[in-house]
Amino acid sequence: MIAVRFRRGAPGPLVPCVHALAAGAAPPRVLAAAAAAARFTGAAGHVLDQPGHPRRIVVGLGPAPQALAFEAAGAAAARAAGETEEIALAGDDHDAEAIAHLAAGIALGAWHFDRHRSRDVPRGPRRLVVHAPDPAAAEAAFARLAPGVAGCLLARDLTAEPANHLTTRRFAERLEALAEEGIEVEIHGRKWLARHGFGAILAVGGGSADPPRLAVLRWRGTLPLPPVAFVGKGIVFDTGGISIKPAAGMEAMRADMAGAAACAGAMLALARRRSPASAVAVLAIAENATGAASYRPGDVIRTASRRTVEVIDTDAEGRLVLADALHHAISAFRPRAVVDLATLTGSIIAALGHHRAGLFGSDAALMAATAAAGEAVGETLWPMPIGPTHREVLRSEIADLRQCAPAGSGAWGGRFLPDACHAAAFLREFVDTTPWAHLDIAGVDTAEDPHALGPAGPTGFGARLLDRLVAMRFEQEP
Repeated sequence: MIAVRFRRGAPGPLVPCVHALAAGAAPPRVLAAAAAAARFTGAAGHVLDQPGHPRRIVVGLGPAPQALAFEAAGAAAARAAGETEEIALAGDDHDAEAIAHLAAGIALGAWHFDRHRSRDVPRGPRRLVVHAPDPAAAEAAFARLAPGVAGCLLARDLTAEPANHLTTRRFAERLEALAEEGIEVEIHGRKWLARHGFGAILAVGGGSADPPRLAVLRWRGTLPLPPVAFVGKGIVFDTGGISIKPAAGMEAMRADMAGAAACAGAMLALARRRSPASAVAVLAIAENATGAASYRPGDVIRTASRRTVEVIDTDAEGRLVLADALHHAISAFRPRAVVDLATLTGSIIAALGHHRAGLFGSDAALMAATAAAGEAVGETLWPMPIGPTHREVLRSEIADLRQCAPAGSGAWGGRFLPDACHAAAFLREFVDTTPWAHLDIAGVDTAEDPHALGPAGPTGFGARLLDRLVAMRFEQEP
């Protein structure tokens, strides 16, 4: 993450200086002529880049700006700064909270992933100096936001990694490093999974040279209450298995572990801010590859819950690994609530595009709190149904249930199957009475173009949402 320092006084002339103005606000006298010439109004997303010494970058906040508007303005400033290594933020016209959100936005916007580039590495802001009337107050406000930003950026880093570098083993090693933050980390390998009957995750990972893992991250907190559980889909690469995907666009399947990455990022955020809430993350890590040991359509597998599942499509692997992970989270930890995140279905993109994630669940209060947390951090959700017919299509003649509806079934030859709803109905079978929310984040885990809070690429969607959910709902005794 970009290094951030706080100072009193005016910025110097040697580094670009960021100013943020609300719509209708008068610009500083030194910027008045340039703002008038550029017709800069302070509208959200409007950027004025004035060269000189110092170079001044003015970003619009829009009318009556709230926290997210300040973060979006900060991210826009980071993009506009280009290849400069250090920028300054002029905070004289804003209070400590606003300054902190501007700095958080700059940190989110300045993120880039260049781990595997050996030449022509793009430069970008690496240092931010914040000039504030009360540096201590601004720094304290930023300290409350920085853990969530760090969690989001961890999720982005993990999601950006190509599958030959983030194998199941290396993913587990990256998670083990979180022990340095005070998080307890336990990695269960293939032998443990077989001994304890995790047939679903073993089936999905059976065709890969890299065996699956089940990672458990635990933050103890201080409240004498059961934990809140996060469950994440961690498919490091998804070929579709025997039901293989088309070649076009398959390279994007390196991001099929974005749900697990977001859960790991949320755990980092909780640890960094010393949350009093107890939390656990159970991450199902596997590669859905093809090989002699690949599972097949028509197979019947026994999950960790002992329910049997008829496999219809090996490309619907995410719901299978989540079934085992959900069962383990609930049976091993008896959580107060469980929230799972997964890049699960293409049909949620058909329904919601790349604007919102789908929200399913069994508990109205938990779903409402999850949606509110998403709105607060700019990771927005939309409630979706699980109806009786969504469960009905999962009836199997040879097993307890089948994994999804057969291809070609339903209206219009199956072209408009509500698979996201079917997947949610399937997952609900494995949570029993525990309050549960399911976030289908396919479509929002990565962005093809720069977005409000960052550049193109992985978004880290879910990490700040989960952290905010815990802060809003689980950090006080009932």
